[in-house]
Amino acid sequence: MAASQKRLIKDKSVIFLFMHGGPSQFETFDPKMDAPSEIRSVTGEIKTTLPGITFGGSFERLAKLAHKFSIVRSFVTGDAVHDIKTIVGKDTMKANLGSLYSRIAGPLRKGSAMPTNVALFPQSVDATTGPIIKQFGDFTASGEMGSTYQPFVPGAGGGAQADMTLSLPQARLDDRRMLLSSLDQWKRQMDASEAVGGMSEFQSLAFDVLRRGVSDAFDLSREDPRLIARYDTAPLLPKDRISTQWRNREHYADNAATLGKLLLMARRLCERGCGFVTVTTSFVWDMHSDINNVPVRTGMDYVGRPFDHAVSALIEDIEARGLSEKIMLVCCGEMGRSPKLNVKGGRDHWGGLAPLMVYGGGLKMGRVIGQSARNGGEPASEPVTIPDLISTIMHTLVDVGEARVTDGLPSGLLNVLTRGQPIRGLV
Repeated sequence: MAASQKRLIKDKSVIFLFMHGGPSQFETFDPKMDAPSEIRSVTGEIKTTLPGITFGGSFERLAKLAHKFSIVRSFVTGDAVHDIKTIVGKDTMKANLGSLYSRIAGPLRKGSAMPTNVALFPQSVDATTGPIIKQFGDFTASGEMGSTYQPFVPGAGGGAQADMTLSLPQARLDDRRMLLSSLDQWKRQMDASEAVGGMSEFQSLAFDVLRRGVSDAFDLSREDPRLIARYDTAPLLPKDRISTQWRNREHYADNAATLGKLLLMARRLCERGCGFVTVTTSFVWDMHSDINNVPVRTGMDYVGRPFDHAVSALIEDIEARGLSEKIMLVCCGEMGRSPKLNVKGGRDHWGGLAPLMVYGGGLKMGRVIGQSARNGGEPASEPVTIPDLISTIMHTLVDVGEARVTDGLPSGLLNVLTRGQPIRGLV
């Protein structure tokens, strides 16, 4: 790596857990128990390790780790539209944030057998799950950066990997020879199409690099079974416990079946050199209480408890491995939820305030950034915006000052890097 590249790219990684559907600020990190009953958390509150700070009652494990991460109570996403704007939107040039980073760092991490940018969906760890919902946005979009910088998507297609299936049944995934055979078959297919322009030089290089490292990084069976069990969220919500009255039943089941293992895989990838890993499941945080979506109390059982279990396991695992300075975790969705419960016990779309959790990456932990109004519907202190979140992430990953004088970077990308300010209190 050239000296300038060493100065530009920091030895850090980001896991961005997108809470698809828009999580409630009240039942997560800002319960407002002094507010009227139609506003305050329906799951009650639980004391944390931070004096005077409580979380929603579903977050029992995270409450014990509150000193290890920080939360933002004044985060504003700007509107109440279902999309994926905190990870792909106008503030990211309509590209996955990892694609912007990949454009700076290069599609392959130097000295690593891993791609810079990866996206993990339920099919990445369980072939029986359904595909990710795309009607609200494409998590693999690379915008003006071009397809070279798209996230690599194991087990779910996307870009150069459209015909490459890594989400094998566990018995096959455990067999290295079978896995490599499936990769070789994909390589032969791409070689056959190369004569008609089917495989670019980058795609060929990416395949060769992935072939060397993928069998270890993506093989969860190589972990201690006790660690896998600690991450595993499937036992928390067997499918037969999910009422058939909800049209999103399959999404709740897929989320519970895979979330923990997705975060375990994300940690493995970052440990082995990936720079940016997007993790999401399909649209489980939309708790209206209608024909599609559960009411908030049920939703925090179906969705909140798996989140509490999986994210706390990830934090404990990263801490145990001494990687807290290296790996940054971001958890948020596209919006928050309405201050007042609707008549069916749900919360509706709300763009005025949203929960945001940040861990690791060398940032300041154990902080509560900003304050919300008494009704939990808007900031009572200076708002933290999506550009501010992007700035915090990018300052963690790259030397932004060095990037501004680096030749060849698109002007729009440089504007993204400098539009917001790193979140005060974290840096």
